[in-house]
Amino acid sequence: MIDKLLGKFSLKDVDIIERDTVFQGFTRLTKLLLRHRLFSGAWGQTIEREVFVRGDACAAILYDPKSDVIGFIEQFRIGTLESEFGPWCLEVVAGMVEEGESPEQVITRELKEEAGIDSAELIHITSYYSTPGACSEKIHLFCAVCDLENREGVFGLEEENEDILLHSYPSEEVFAVMFNSRLNNAATLIGLQWLQLHRSNLREVQS
Repeated sequence: MIDKLLGKFSLKDVDIIERDTVFQGFTRLTKLLLRHRLFSGAWGQTIEREVFVRGDACAAILYDPKSDVIGFIEQFRIGTLESEFGPWCLEVVAGMVEEGESPEQVITRELKEEAGIDSAELIHITSYYSTPGACSEKIHLFCAVCDLENREGVFGLEEENEDILLHSYPSEEVFAVMFNSRLNNAATLIGLQWLQLHRSNLREVQS
């Protein structure tokens, strides 16, 4: 079973014929001509694909086991401009990994900048590709176990045009609405599902 989960193909089964940058801005759009191995073992036809090149990112769901509350940041997100809940999302703390940084270093910095948290126990949850059909971004997701008492407020870096509001809510109230609310983004939902499974253990450790 484990062999089937790992798969039989790798990068050697992809033949990249041409690679061009067609746009460079906040993100980079790259166009590729390629062919890849088919399940039959033969090579497929040459195809054209575009990919947004984003690199690695880090994110952390905030949890206070002592008070049993979950913290979220609220900020404007252009990608949810047409959302039925509006373009201000409730989400996890997150940031992009720069060259030479580890995911732990990045999320530690972002916790301070976006939520005013300078002390947290980081538990790695998983690493995943957010939109593998069109984007190279890989997200390293953590749970940040921390003290959220009296932490609400406005945070963010003015030079990065950040206007970030920190909220904390009781866990059970969050779980009741997590699939039908402004918590409508992948990293937040994956973090919440992990927290549902591990919340009891985290609370026992703190007791």
